[in-house]
Amino acid sequence: MSAGPVSQEPSSARPLRSAVVLGGSVAGLLAARALAEFADVVTVVERDVLPEGPERRKNLPQALHAHLLWSGGAKAMEELVPGVTGLLAKAGAHRLPLTTDMVALSSQGWFRRWDESHHMMLCSRDLLDATVRARILDDDRIELVQRAEALGLEGTATAVTGVRVRSHDGAERTLPAELVVDATGRASRAREWLTALGLPEPAVRHVDSGLAYASRVFRAPENARHGFPVLNVQPDPRDGRPGRGGVLLPIEDGRWMVTLYGTRGGEPTADEGDFERFATEELRHPLIGEFIAGAEPLSGVAFTRTTANRRHYYERSRRWPEGFLVIGDALAAYNPVYGHGMSVAAQSAVALREVIRRRGWGTPRLARALQKAVARPVDAAWDLATGQDVFFPGATETGPTLRDRILAAYVDRLLYTATGNGRVARRFTDVSSLERGAHILLAPGILLAAVAGPLKPRLTGPPLTDEEWKAAAARSD
Repeated sequence: MSAGPVSQEPSSARPLRSAVVLGGSVAGLLAARALAEFADVVTVVERDVLPEGPERRKNLPQALHAHLLWSGGAKAMEELVPGVTGLLAKAGAHRLPLTTDMVALSSQGWFRRWDESHHMMLCSRDLLDATVRARILDDDRIELVQRAEALGLEGTATAVTGVRVRSHDGAERTLPAELVVDATGRASRAREWLTALGLPEPAVRHVDSGLAYASRVFRAPENARHGFPVLNVQPDPRDGRPGRGGVLLPIEDGRWMVTLYGTRGGEPTADEGDFERFATEELRHPLIGEFIAGAEPLSGVAFTRTTANRRHYYERSRRWPEGFLVIGDALAAYNPVYGHGMSVAAQSAVALREVIRRRGWGTPRLARALQKAVARPVDAAWDLATGQDVFFPGATETGPTLRDRILAAYVDRLLYTATGNGRVARRFTDVSSLERGAHILLAPGILLAAVAGPLKPRLTGPPLTDEEWKAAAARSD
């Protein structure tokens, strides 16, 4: 059964409309789903073999670390793939309200657990990928070509007409398409492909805090397997020291995904014996260490350094070819600790669909309009990530810009105010959950609230209930 609205049968008066999406990631599959409303055939080209169920996908190291889907992304995903969030919940994903079920230490202090404003969907990346993939590929308009690598674009600087691919047996062929979408992630070669067509190199910015990730899965104590909050201990980017932090996320099957991280000079290690020590002694508060001390490890420690923020400003290019689009991590990749990648990809896919609905398939300058549209959801996530990371030593060659410093000073004041002002806390989660744009933080009422500061005194410790604290001392079965 096909997912979503079915496009009209192709008319004998016109050729088949075709699109090619490079990459079978969440971003690529959601883009394919958006395009299936307009194209007769959407071919997804994937270099690996995708698993049948919720299993580890090759060449996706981030799957071993903490993931979440913010409500802004969950709503966009539901628009594209109706029923998918219900399927995730049925499979064991947790829907946790913000900030009711989040215990977080920000750079400015502990957040209170206010009434629900938005929510998070929490599960393993394997479960999320498998659920989305099954729904989208159950669509006769979408074809999956596996074990095939994209080699380059066909066409000219004016218009892309297809893509050259090489299959696992070494055979090369060209897939013609009216639209080629690059969703190949951090490994994207779009810049090289565009320059090979005679186009100038687009602008790019890197902000690399040197962050290293170490993650481990635990079985939660029995009394903490349902309704347990997210635990989040954040660093202070402006205290002059390496940033060390950690997050504990409840995921399916009564498990906790725990990710510890540190910037240059403060990195965790892949040593299993050091994991609990780092959580207890190196973070600004021992909260996470206290809880995993009572939990059974179910995995070793996964370690990665693939965490740099990188944004290509393709939407600013003076010249852009028809028939080509870059989306997902190939467009902008973020420090994964902020959890915005999948949500931005979903919102970008919705933007892609809306532009084609409005302008029509194959209309002049459609690709340029699409590139600008899919970049818009990037802005808030990029500012949230780099606004913090840029202050860690060595993150950029020149250090924070004046804009970075002004923005950070204001965000710090908002975070401080949010520790004791529910209205400001809600506005902040409006933005962090990608439900609304960052412009709302400049509304007159929020500016005045920031000047006044918090209405309640700072909390002196994590706002956990007595029942939640008991889980720290409990031992799993």
